[in-house]
Amino acid sequence: MSACRLSVWFGLAALVCLGSASEARAQYRRPQTEPVGEQYRIELAYGWWDPSPTLIVNSESLDILGSDVDLIQDLGIEQKRLGKINVVLRPGKKHRLRFERLPIQYEADATVRRSFVFNGQTFNLGLPVQTTANFDTYRVGYEYDFIYRSKGFIGVLVDLKYTNVDVELRSPIGIEFTRATAPIPTLGFVARAYPQRNLAINGEISFFRMPESLATQLEGRGSYTDYDFNATYNFNRYVGAQLGYRKVDILYEATRDGANLEFAGIYFGSVIRY
Repeated sequence: MSACRLSVWFGLAALVCLGSASEARAQYRRPQTEPVGEQYRIELAYGWWDPSPTLIVNSESLDILGSDVDLIQDLGIEQKRLGKINVVLRPGKKHRLRFERLPIQYEADATVRRSFVFNGQTFNLGLPVQTTANFDTYRVGYEYDFIYRSKGFIGVLVDLKYTNVDVELRSPIGIEFTRATAPIPTLGFVARAYPQRNLAINGEISFFRMPESLATQLEGRGSYTDYDFNATYNFNRYVGAQLGYRKVDILYEATRDGANLEFAGIYFGSVIRY
C-alpha cells in the first residue's frame, strides 16, 4: 500500500475516533479535560530501537561500474540496538517544533563472502575486510494540528531530514569508501487519539519522492519514507513510557553511487515533559 493511501486511511480512522469521542461527550455531557500527554511546553524522549536492517550500497570509480554490495550478506554486518533522541517544543496548542537525532552506526570484521567491485576496486572471495558504516540521521520539522479536540488531533508535518551515508572498507589491498550527504524535504501527516486520558495512540507518515522530470535532469532518483506507530502511557503530566514500531526506507541513485537502506522494528522508550 502506498504512503498516500495509508495516510488517507489512517486519517479517516482518526476522524472516526475523534467524532465518536465528541458524540460521547455530547451525550453524557462530561466536562472537557485536556489529556495528560498534552500538558507540556517541552518534551524529551529517548528510545531504544532494534530494527532489522537492509543495507545495500553501490559505488563507481574510474568508469568501472560497481556491484550492489550487501553489507549484511557480503560483509557480515549484524543487527544491533540503536538509540534515538526526540525533542518537541510546543509554543502553542496546535503548533509543535520537532527535532530528532538518530545515530546509525555499524562495524564488522569479516572475510568477503562473494566477490564484488566497490569504488573501482575488486574484492575477491575470502579477502579480510573491516567495514564501517555510518547512516546518522537528523530531522528538523514543524507540525500543525489543524484538527484538535480533547480526545486527539490530526496534523500535517513539514520536515527536513539530513542523512549521512558513509561506508568505508579497509583491507590488505587498500581503503575504499563512498560518502553522500543531502538534506531531504519531506511532507507527512500525524494523528493521535486518547482512548483514555493517560493513554495516547499515535501514528505518523512522512515521505519524499523525487519528481521524474528532476530525476532525469540530475541523472538520478531518490525517495524517503518514514512510518511510525506507537502507544504512550503517561503516568502523570511529566513522565511516560512508549512502545512502537517504525520503518524507514531510503533509496537514492546518482551518477556514481547509490544505496538502498531499510530499517524496520519495534522500539521502546521513556518520555519526560515540562
